[in-house]
Amino acid sequence: MAPHDDADRDPAANSDQSDAGRTGILENTPGGGEQPVARAIEADAPEEFGLVQVWWGDGKGKTTAAMGMGMRAAGNGFRVHMLQFMKGGASSVEAVRGEYNAIAALPGFSYENLGHYGWHGMADGSDEAAHEREAQAGFERARELLEGALAADLESSLALDGEPDAGVHMLILDEILYAADRGLIDPEAVRALIDDKPDGLELVLTGSHAEPSYLLDRADLVSEVRKDTHPIDAGQRARRGTEY
Repeated sequence: MAPHDDADRDPAANSDQSDAGRTGILENTPGGGEQPVARAIEADAPEEFGLVQVWWGDGKGKTTAAMGMGMRAAGNGFRVHMLQFMKGGASSVEAVRGEYNAIAALPGFSYENLGHYGWHGMADGSDEAAHEREAQAGFERARELLEGALAADLESSLALDGEPDAGVHMLILDEILYAADRGLIDPEAVRALIDDKPDGLELVLTGSHAEPSYLLDRADLVSEVRKDTHPIDAGQRARRGTEY
C-alpha cells in the first residue's frame, strides 16, 4: 500500500486546504464573493458607458432586453430614458402598459412615446402620413435628448428625478430601426445621430426584422433576436403582462 501523508490521514487538514482554496478563489472574484443583496438606489455615474447597442430580428424580446438593461442601469443609480417610436397603441393591446407602470416606480428611469395609433403599412385604417409625422417628431426628440447629453457631465451622477433633457447616461431609442426600415426616417440620419453622441452616453437602438446593415460599422454590440416559434403564428393575441 502506498504511504499517506498527514493531510491524507487528517480530514481536518484536507478541509483547511479546501477552505483556503475557496477563499482564494472568492477573493479574486468581483465583489470578493460577497452575496449580492438589494440596496437603496442612490444617484451615481457609470465608469464604462459609451457603447452603441443594436437589437434587431424577427423574434420577441428586443424591447424587453433594452428595458432590462435600463432597469439594471437605473438600479445602479444611473439616469436612463426610453423614447419609443411606432408604439402608439393598437386594437390588440389595452390602454395599460405594464412597463410604463414599472418604469414610473423606478428612480432614475423615465420614458416617452411618440408613436401613432395602429401600425404603418398594415392596412389597419391608420393614417400613413401621420405615422411619418410622428416618426419624424420622434427623431427630432431624439436629437434634443442627445443635445442634452452633450451638454451634461456624464462622468458625474445626474439627478434621478431630473428632466431627460438635462442629460442621461443611457438613452434607449425603442423601435427606431423599424422606423428607418420603413422609410419613415432616413437611415443615414440614424448613422449621423450615432456619430454625434457624446462618448459617455450608452445608446441602445431596437427594432426591425431586417438586418440594419447601415449600422454594422457603427455598433459595438449587435444582437439578432431570432424567432423559432411564436404563439402569434397560432393566433395568440398579445397578452397583458407579457407583451404589454
